[in-house]
Amino acid sequence: FMSQDYYQILGVSKTASQADIKKAYLKLAKRYHPDTTDAKDAEKKFKEINTAYDVLKDEQKRGAYDRFGHDNFQNQQSRGGGNHGGFHPDINDIFGDFFSDFMGGSRRSSRPTLAKVRGSDLKYDLTINLEEAFHGIEKNISFSSEVKCDTCHGSGSEKGETITTCDACGGVGATRIQQGFFTIEQACHKCQGNGQIIKNPCKKCHGMGRYHKQRNLSVNIPAGVENGTRIRHTGEGEAGIRGGNSGDLYVDIAIKPHDIYKVDGANLHCKLPISFVNAALGGEIEVPVIEGGKVNLTIPAGTQNGDQLRLRSKGMSKMRSTIRGDMLTHIHVEVPKNL
Repeated sequence: FMSQDYYQILGVSKTASQADIKKAYLKLAKRYHPDTTDAKDAEKKFKEINTAYDVLKDEQKRGAYDRFGHDNFQNQQSRGGGNHGGFHPDINDIFGDFFSDFMGGSRRSSRPTLAKVRGSDLKYDLTINLEEAFHGIEKNISFSSEVKCDTCHGSGSEKGETITTCDACGGVGATRIQQGFFTIEQACHKCQGNGQIIKNPCKKCHGMGRYHKQRNLSVNIPAGVENGTRIRHTGEGEAGIRGGNSGDLYVDIAIKPHDIYKVDGANLHCKLPISFVNAALGGEIEVPVIEGGKVNLTIPAGTQNGDQLRLRSKGMSKMRSTIRGDMLTHIHVEVPKNL
């Protein structure tokens, strides 16, 4: 991992969602945890994985990392975000409790736009029954999250008020000083790196462009959904700060255990009690099926206890497919106590 950046360490792209980053981290953390492997470099790799995840899981730190680059980011972090030549970072900067000044080359021309911050992703656990999973269903869910302010439309400014260019940094969002061979760049203390000044913040959202609200959302669960399926609803997560893009909502599906059927992929298993006479002589019996109703099942003569009989295409439906699994009946012969 030594020469890799944080995205490469976790094996994700620079556009990866928070859910993808977390998934990659958990997989690698389990693989390299010192308690689960005897590899000599496991502890070192485990620390690097945690360092990468600590930055990329935080939208503000991740934004700073993307903006200033891997080397400058690590240099600043190794210096503990300390002061340089009397420069004192503003603790109320958009970076929060992270550092607010970075070392960069004199050729830096990119502006550290810190105003718009993407909203966080949300996760919702939804439990459904097996019949709902088979047929598919539309469910109404309720949850609370940050939503775009309907008063200022996400700008953070009072209606009718203009947002002016910061006179301290000229709208660049950063100030620079020369320190030896280096140019030190710091988010502007006056506009907090925004490049603009909100003279009269919106009273409803206090200048953030969003506020907390209880939400109701209709989610479509497709037929054939499996236990553990994650459904992504783009843009339905928390609203971004000051007009930033909204995060995504991830609905995690859990299917309740069924009284009759046990699920095995797309196949269904059920216990089927039959009489001693039916087992010996054969015959037909009615068997309930998942879509509702019953179908006839032929019992061959001489059927033994524990035999398995298959009803083809009577199992679960499959997502985005017309193919169904099978239903497998496990025979339980009921022997009379008195002959």
